[in-house]
Amino acid sequence: MRAFSSILAVAWAVAASGPLRAEPPKPVVIDLWPGAAPGESATPTPPEKDMPLQKQARPVRRVANVSKPTLTVFAPPADKAGGAAVVIAPGGGYNILAWDLEGEEVAAWLNTVGVTAFVLKYRVPRRPEDAKDAAPKVALIDAQRAIRVVRSRAKEFNVDAAKVGMLGFSAGGNLTALTCTNYDTPEYAAVDAADEVSSRPDFAVLVYPAYLVESKTGLLLPNVKVTAKTPPTFLAHAFDDPVTPVNSLQYALELKRFKVPCELHLYSAGGHGYGLRPAGPATTWPKRCEEWLAAMKLTKN
Repeated sequence: MRAFSSILAVAWAVAASGPLRAEPPKPVVIDLWPGAAPGESATPTPPEKDMPLQKQARPVRRVANVSKPTLTVFAPPADKAGGAAVVIAPGGGYNILAWDLEGEEVAAWLNTVGVTAFVLKYRVPRRPEDAKDAAPKVALIDAQRAIRVVRSRAKEFNVDAAKVGMLGFSAGGNLTALTCTNYDTPEYAAVDAADEVSSRPDFAVLVYPAYLVESKTGLLLPNVKVTAKTPPTFLAHAFDDPVTPVNSLQYALELKRFKVPCELHLYSAGGHGYGLRPAGPATTWPKRCEEWLAAMKLTKN
């Protein structure tokens, strides 16, 4: 009788706590390349590692020494999925990747509006042969490949191959802009069938992008080749950002010149490197982006 009473007590406790909820599925990690990643330096990269957490209210996970690129797939609930996919490029000055701040947390947000997210672990830091003020070639190689992998496997990921976009922060914003403006210049030789599809993102989101303008003139750098075929773009930047908002302003002006759809939000304050975390006026950019995605018919909202 005591055993039966114990069972009843457990049952009542479970009932009182509400229905049991299944844990959300863990994200799937896939290798970006079938073998060794092309374009790698002859100088070996130290083993991948997490940098020590910084002393702040919400520390940032910083991943360093990436030599094996991957895509981490975050799928939205089936009833919310709208068919759009976004490759996320975290920032980190092409030195590290702000993995949670500008990767995993952003993927979780995109899932709430029905977007399938793919966090790109591209190669960092710059290789010895890279110029200090230029994007590493291997990063652009990885970004082009990422768009192709998602598009070529669209059915598997339950996404629309014509709704594959890219979102990047800071250096990742630079990488996103370069992917949008250099898709017609393959950076590597094809390795499999995935490389037969286009590497052009169908849309883009640039959040406090870096390294787009020449420091003295404030004009776009030659490798940022905006044309009439550059994807529609949403941009967000803070006026007080030490990474000058001229990066976003000039990119938007060039999109305007070529009549490419664009939405730019320049906030009075917010600084740099906030991702989706509180940052004064700039904190509202995700909501504005949700509205833009809906207006572009990329989500169900």
